[in-house]
Order: sequence, then structure tokens, then C-alpha cells
Amino acid sequence: MTDLADFPITTRWPAQYPDRIQLYGLPTPNGVKVSIMLEEIGLPYEPHLVDIGKNESWTPEFLSLNPNGKIPAIIDPNGPGGVPIGLFESGAILIYLAEKTGKFLSADPAKRYETIAWVMWQMGGVGPMFGQLGFFHKFAGREYEDKRPRDRYAAESKRLLGVLEQRLEGREWIMGDEYSIADIATLGWVRNLVGFYEAGEIVEFDTLKNVPAWLERGLARPAVQKGLTIPARPA
Repeated sequence: MTDLADFPITTRWPAQYPDRIQLYGLPTPNGVKVSIMLEEIGLPYEPHLVDIGKNESWTPEFLSLNPNGKIPAIIDPNGPGGVPIGLFESGAILIYLAEKTGKFLSADPAKRYETIAWVMWQMGGVGPMFGQLGFFHKFAGREYEDKRPRDRYAAESKRLLGVLEQRLEGREWIMGDEYSIADIATLGWVRNLVGFYEAGEIVEFDTLKNVPAWLERGLARPAVQKGLTIPARPA
């Protein structure tokens, strides 16, 4: 049996199946990237809910795995060379799992790096900008009288959607005919923007053609549907 005793996080979230990948997360746009990926590739895993509303990601146990205090994070008991490895940052985890299984990241070097570029585009642009718009449009920031911050993030979110709209012209997925980690990284954020954040109107989502069709295709995938609910939130 695999021994995960070297990972202090397992004292707070014990592994019932230590031979499986351990997922620490919450079904947020960042969190579901990894749960969707794990469902898509079919590797056995054990999910652990980290309640960020209760600041559980700032506990010493979680920080021992991710010093940045953000979900998601994983432990793979069968890491490189058969040695357990802990990883954080959703984009890095996607790349790791893709390379581990040979799925959703092309073996062709040019396509591989282009796919990674689109993952980085999501990490550096889509996530931060959509998240800020959510804060200023739906959450505490909506009470601010000065609407310039909201308008700034709305404009940038709209621009980023335009980049994606153009990229998807004539393509089924971000990389063409092949569904990839670039799609997995981005789907949850676009879904959240027009759903949970209720920002579709402010970014003029209805004026787009390619992005809504791509989103619908992605959300129709069984692995996406399941991954969006993992780890299950408390009732």
C-alpha cells in the first residue's frame, strides 16, 4: 500500500484509498479543471472538499502542499519514477496529467506548445479578469459607487471573449478538431461568467456565435458534467 505519511495534508484529509490520486479542491472554475480532467482521462482518484468559505485552504495542513493557499492541489502516489508527488496550480496539474496519460495534449511539439500557450492565456487572462468582474458585478464590489473598476473588467472580459470567438472560427475546439486541456481550462470560467456571475449581458455574450456553441459542446460531455460537481459541496 502506498504511504502518504510524508504529506501532512493527509492528517486533515485522510486518504481512504492512498493508491489513488488525491484531489483537494472545490467545484469553482479553477477547481473543476482538475476534476473534469480526471474524469476525462479515467484515472482513479479520491476527492477531498476544501471549504474555502471556512478558510480551510489557509490551514497549516493545506499550506504544506500548496504554500499559496489556493485550490486545487493533488498528490499522485505514483509520480515520476514511482515516487509520490504533490502539485498545485491548476494549469500545471492539467499539463502533468496530460503528459502522464498521453491524453488531451498533442505529442507533436508545435501543437503541444500552442496548446500550453492557450492554457497560459486562460490562467493569466480569463481567470483573473472574469473573477474580478464577478466581484465587482455580483459580489461585494457591486456596492461600490464608482463603477470604473467594474467597467474596466467588463471591457477586458469582453475583449478576451472576442479573442476566443475569433480563435473558434472554423474550429470545434480551441485546438481545432482535438479537444484538449486548453478547452478544459477555459470551459468552467466561461460557464461561470454567464451563469453564476450573471454577467452575460454586460459582456454582450449573446452577440457571440462561436463561443456559445463551443460552451454547449463542452458542457454536453459526460466527464464535464460530472467533473463540475466534484468534490461535492455540503448539502
